[in-house]
Amino acid sequence: MKIDISQHSLPVFEALASNVRIEMIRLLSQKPMNVKELADALNLSSAIMTMHVKKLERAGIIKTSKQPGKGGAKKVCTLAADGIEITFPSKLEPFSRHFHLTEVSVGHYTDFEAVPTCGLATTVKVIGIFDEPRAFLEPERVNAKILWFGRGFVEYKLPNYLMKNEEPVELEISMEISSEAPFANEYWPSDITFFLNGIRLGTWTSPGDFGGKNRGRYTPDWWWGEINQYGLLKVLKINEEGTFIDGTRISDVKLSDLQITQKQWTFRIAVLEESENVGGLTLFGSGFGNYNQDIVFKLYYEKRTSPGTAEAEDALSESETE
Repeated sequence: MKIDISQHSLPVFEALASNVRIEMIRLLSQKPMNVKELADALNLSSAIMTMHVKKLERAGIIKTSKQPGKGGAKKVCTLAADGIEITFPSKLEPFSRHFHLTEVSVGHYTDFEAVPTCGLATTVKVIGIFDEPRAFLEPERVNAKILWFGRGFVEYKLPNYLMKNEEPVELEISMEISSEAPFANEYWPSDITFFLNGIRLGTWTSPGDFGGKNRGRYTPDWWWGEINQYGLLKVLKINEEGTFIDGTRISDVKLSDLQITQKQWTFRIAVLEESENVGGLTLFGSGFGNYNQDIVFKLYYEKRTSPGTAEAEDALSESETE
């Protein structure tokens, strides 16, 4: 889970400001528990425990589901996040910057290579059948909100709305991503490589493919519990200092190396055959995983003043002085 220092994050801070709720998180990290089990473990009444559950659920830290049990349905609590990352405002950047925003659905790829295990799905059903690369050619692929493969790539084309009087200073690309293991395996490293306009930006090693006891916060209820549930939100940044992922430099490729002013870009995410860790790729879009987003591109820019405009402003200033 990624939050910032703003009023939108207050439910998370409030949820964590309690010894009881901290202990609840510790207990749920070991196994799912129902409200009565949590109440008994912490020596509280079920009514008080229900209040604490609602606060954690509202913050997105846990999720609840009703499951049948002796004496009727019981509300079972599970963790919905495996960690919290807090982003502070940067002292080096203004609080408000100009940017062009483009969000690309994970199913809107224009080229691909998918080596099994592989597949893709919308928020309501699987497209084609599992482990069949031809499913990636199905017309319905444009509606895919999750896709995975053991080796290969997906490539996207997107428009660039940069104007002539705008100077690009930084490109930020964010996505939810993980490895791809048969079923799920949190210890399944995979070297995932990123390319923009045909230029290799660098490689990030995903630690694993996350599933099992913790379901993704937005993963549909029909999705199988034993396979991919959620990924990690990774943020690529390219500026004139180099290329970074979550603040860690992964290459010396600069924004000026990427032909960033051309009218369209290509963005490729790949697991290369020659990599040390060929552990596949799972890409989560809106409606799956822990982050309700697709692939988000933000191109930050500064406005340039043309020479003609500057001269006109000077002339106006002089006439006003006279």
